[in-house]
Amino acid sequence: MDPLPEKIVCIGAGYVGGPTMAVIAERCPTVEVTVLDQDAVRIAAWNSGHLPVFEPGLAEIVGRARGRNLRFVEQQAGLAALAEADVVFISVQTPTKTEGEGAGKASDLRYVEACARFIAEHARGHTIVVEKSTMPVRAAERIQQVLASNRTGATFTVLSNPEFLAEGTAIRDLLQPDRVLIGGEDAAAVATLQALYAAWVPSERILTTGLWSAELSKLAANAFLAQRVSSINSLSALCERTGAEIAEVSAVVGTDSRIGPKFLKASVGFGGSCFRKDLLSLVYLCEHHGLPEVAAYWQQVVDLNEWQKSRFAAEVAAAAKNRRIAVLGLAFKKDTNDFRESAALQVVRSLLRSGCEVLAYDPQVDGARFISELGISAGFTAVSTARQALAGAGAVAVLTEWDEFRTLTWGEAALAPGATVVDGRGIVDRAAVRQAGRGLRVIGSPPA
Repeated sequence: MDPLPEKIVCIGAGYVGGPTMAVIAERCPTVEVTVLDQDAVRIAAWNSGHLPVFEPGLAEIVGRARGRNLRFVEQQAGLAALAEADVVFISVQTPTKTEGEGAGKASDLRYVEACARFIAEHARGHTIVVEKSTMPVRAAERIQQVLASNRTGATFTVLSNPEFLAEGTAIRDLLQPDRVLIGGEDAAAVATLQALYAAWVPSERILTTGLWSAELSKLAANAFLAQRVSSINSLSALCERTGAEIAEVSAVVGTDSRIGPKFLKASVGFGGSCFRKDLLSLVYLCEHHGLPEVAAYWQQVVDLNEWQKSRFAAEVAAAAKNRRIAVLGLAFKKDTNDFRESAALQVVRSLLRSGCEVLAYDPQVDGARFISELGISAGFTAVSTARQALAGAGAVAVLTEWDEFRTLTWGEAALAPGATVVDGRGIVDRAAVRQAGRGLRVIGSPPA
């Protein structure tokens, strides 16, 4: 077994960097782990009792490792740690470009390149640089070019180690991963990273590939998962027209061992920071390499997801006779405070633009941050309980599958007369809603 690296640094203290480094620090107590970020407020939160990322089990792990071998430090205060690091992870955002070549599809690598320049300037000796952010294929070439331009005499090896975390279950995914993927051409560097993960991950689950295959594998995995969501959602619309029940169709399809049951639950659509962004990156790569038919195939997965959210918003707006709507859930899925690309953003924008008043509740999402991202404040109010959101509402839009929404006492909800519950996640107690005398529409189910 190769020896563990003594010191590692991660640049980026977001939804991936923070939890990943916390687990590494907890499972490898002899390794010094330093997490850097330019956002002083975020670093302060990681060093407080109220972490900036909500994940079940994360606070406990951070509590055990922080102050022992895990540190969260502002980027400029971490120069010494970077200079001494054996391994540096790049874990910053790679959003979709908004201007220039590839705008609207290609990944924006400005933050990654800035990290590479920062590493090139301050690293010393030989450093293994690990892509943790999701990258388009051959992005490592650009990182290598930037690192090679250093004037300090430092040398570097670049590896790809994409994350396969699902928000809401990130700690479980880190502790018991389906696979850890390491891509690279330098056998010694690959072995060093293998040794780090081997401290708790079975060797058969640590996969190694070439650098470019690792980069593409991450995009491919998210594309396949998103494709399953759009596929089942396309059938949910047909179920509503024909009288079929999507839950029954999904159960039958999922029993086929060649298909399996995961990601076959109809919904208002997929969200989060990865699926849409990675699909668009894949579309751009296909176009760039002269594969328009392949690009069109993956673009349709994105388009159907947007259509699903639009038709849901239209149904909610039509159901609210008094134009007052309760939105339950702003996060893109339960057990996270992340609302990037959430269905709630598109649905709420559509409702507000159609003249509706929206009262929204989510147990973890900060209402002020949501409003800032929403870009529209008139007509929108974030409240602190589901009961407050439901009061006087003519329609209810269930957008996140939080457990508390499964057990709401609909008979006690002060909804407007004739109110309708529109369930975008298929979780509400249908019998309880009907017993309370409320209308009910469920994604993939025929009208009651």
